[in-house]
Amino acid sequence: MAETNNAAVETAPEVKAEKVKTPKAPKPAKAEKAPKEPKVKSQKGLRIPYEKRKALYAYGFLAIWIIGSLYFFIRPLLVSLWYSFNETAVKLGYMETKFIGIRNYISAFRENTEYTEALLAVLSNTAWKTPLIIIFSIFIAVILNQKFRGRTFARAVFFLPVIIATGPVLSIINGDMDTSGYSGGAEQFSTMFETDMTGALFNFLGVYNISDKVTDMISTVTSNVFNLVWNSGIQIIIFLSALQNIPYSAKEAASIEGATAWEFFWKITIPYISPMIVTNLIYTIVDSFIDPNNSVMTLVLDRASKWYHGQSAAMAWAYFLIVILALCIVLPIINKFVYYEV
Repeated sequence: MAETNNAAVETAPEVKAEKVKTPKAPKPAKAEKAPKEPKVKSQKGLRIPYEKRKALYAYGFLAIWIIGSLYFFIRPLLVSLWYSFNETAVKLGYMETKFIGIRNYISAFRENTEYTEALLAVLSNTAWKTPLIIIFSIFIAVILNQKFRGRTFARAVFFLPVIIATGPVLSIINGDMDTSGYSGGAEQFSTMFETDMTGALFNFLGVYNISDKVTDMISTVTSNVFNLVWNSGIQIIIFLSALQNIPYSAKEAASIEGATAWEFFWKITIPYISPMIVTNLIYTIVDSFIDPNNSVMTLVLDRASKWYHGQSAAMAWAYFLIVILALCIVLPIINKFVYYEV
């Protein structure tokens, strides 16, 4: 039996143990890579917030104006103030000064009679010209605010003097043609802008034997019609903008109440434009005082051209203080009648 078993074992084919291959588990899918965010390039230099950067830009632009004002305005202003307390003499390359206190101011008011006369003339001219310009500007602005054909052209005509109001043009119109290189015909040219309506009007009305002062005053006003229009351009534009800002509700309420045009003018128009009346009043007074053709400015510039810088500076500073005093007197009085919408 043992032999037969051994033979069976020997004769049996060799059965190799086959390895059962187990299926491999699938590999986990690789996670998709997220897209890379673009790299933000860091700004070189200091990292400043946007608001602070805007403020720096503003200060940068203002610095140009501040430096220019300090160098071209404040510095000469302080130098002229120093000259007004000194006796000056021009030397080679510098100005020699000798401190004398307020002697230049005393000399301007006591010794120099031309200065006081010129000062009184400017004050009197400003006193009657200013209300006349304000009234005329309101009148023209009310007309230009109406709807009519050619309104834009009419507005441009009244603003045109502001554009072409240069020194040579104004000198030619006033009868001074020497600066333009032509010495003849100035008086004939300037009469184109002057009218003598007073005598003709009085003769037409049969009015005679009026005092010379009244006649001269009326003649002065009527003969300077062109100068009146010439000096009213800015005021007309300001009043016109104020008239256009009157709310429609006020106009509607006035029409419902049955207000006439006259009542609407005094009850609605004047109160609403009264702040602009103050603005134009200040502008007109200052413009009249700094007019280079008035007698005080002419005298100040004449003294400076003759190298009397101390006397010229004293006259100018005294004139400046008088202008400030006039504004301080006028403004509190006018502000009592001003309507400010809250």
